[in-house]
Amino acid sequence: MSTHDLYTSPVAASTWDVPLAGDARFTWEYDDGRDKLLALYQKGKDKQWDSVKRIDWDLEVDPQNVLGVPDQSLAIYGTPHWDKMSERDRGELRRHSSSWQFSQFMHGEQGAMITAARIVESVPDLDAKFYSATQTMDEARHVEIFSRFLQDKVGLVYPINTKLQDLLAETLDDSRWDMPYLGMQVLIEGLALAAFGVIRDITTKPLPKQILTYVMQDEARHVAFGRLALRDHYRELSAPELREREEFVIEGCHLMRDRIRGREIWENFGINPAEVDELVTNSPYMRMFQSLLFSRIVPCVKDIGLWSPRIRATFEEMGVLEASRADLDALMRGDEEQAERLDAERFAAEEAERKAEVDDVIAAEAATS
Repeated sequence: MSTHDLYTSPVAASTWDVPLAGDARFTWEYDDGRDKLLALYQKGKDKQWDSVKRIDWDLEVDPQNVLGVPDQSLAIYGTPHWDKMSERDRGELRRHSSSWQFSQFMHGEQGAMITAARIVESVPDLDAKFYSATQTMDEARHVEIFSRFLQDKVGLVYPINTKLQDLLAETLDDSRWDMPYLGMQVLIEGLALAAFGVIRDITTKPLPKQILTYVMQDEARHVAFGRLALRDHYRELSAPELREREEFVIEGCHLMRDRIRGREIWENFGINPAEVDELVTNSPYMRMFQSLLFSRIVPCVKDIGLWSPRIRATFEEMGVLEASRADLDALMRGDEEQAERLDAERFAAEEAERKAEVDDVIAAEAATS
C-alpha cells in the first residue's frame, strides 16, 4: 500500500525540492585527523545493525493503544472535550497522537539522512566526511524503521509538521558548512533524542521500546559528532559570526517548541488548536514534557560555545535553562547502555526458551525409551 493512502490529509505526490546553497568540498589531505572523531567513526562502523534482524517485528501492536502511556499525556485529558468522547473515540485519539509523534520522527529522520549526506559533501575535513557517511546509513535505517512501524503496525501517517519543515529548509538552504550541523545535529536531532527518551522510558509496549532504544544508541553518536565538529570551529569565529549562529539557535528552538503542540491532531478531531495551545501551556504534564525535550539541546548549545546572555535569556523564558547543568556525556552513555542491556535481556530470554525446548525434547525421548 502506498504511504499516500495512509496520510491523514492529502500530501502532494511530487517531491519537496529544497534548493541547496554552498560548495561541495574536496580535500586532498588523507592523513589521520582528529583522534576523537576518528574513534567515533570507528564506533559508527562497528555499531551498524540490520533493523530486519535486530527488531522483533512479530510483536503485536494495538493501534488504539500503541504506546500504553497514561492518558494524561493527551492535552485534552480531563476537559469537556475528553468527557464527551466515547471509548472508541478515545482509542482513535491515542492512535492519532502516536501516529503524529512517529510520523514526525520519520520525516525528521529523512531530513537527517539528507543533511548527513549534505555534510559529507560540504564539510572541509576528511575525518568529518568519514563519520557523516556512517551517519547517513544510520539515518536511512531509522527512516526504514519508523516507516515500517507506521505502515504495518499503526496504519496511519501524518504529513510533516510545518515548523519542522521550516527548520529543515533553513538548515539546508544555508551556504555555510557548519549550519547543517547546527540545525540538524544540535537542534532537530537533540530534540528528537530527548523525545525518543521520554517515550522509551514511559511506554509499556515492547515494540516501540525496542525501536526507540536501538535508534537512540545511534543518535547518541550523532549528537557527539556535532559537538566535536562545532566546538572546534566556533572557537575560531568572530563575535558577529557567533551572533548569527545564536540567532539561528533561538529561532530554531522556538520552531521546535511550537512543533510539539501537535495542532494537526486536534484539527482532525474538530477541536480549535488555539484552545489546545492554552491547554498545553497550562498542563503540568506537558510543561514537564517540554522541559525534558530540551534536556539535550541546552547543554549541547552551551558545550559548543554559543552561550551568550541572549541565549541564556531565551532558555530561561522557555523554562529550560536548568537543563544546562546536565551531564551530556552521561546521558549519551546511558542511551548506549540501555540498548546493550535490552540486547542482553532479549538474548538471555531467547536462550532460556531454546534450552527449555531442548529439555522438553530430551524429557519426551527419555519417557518413551
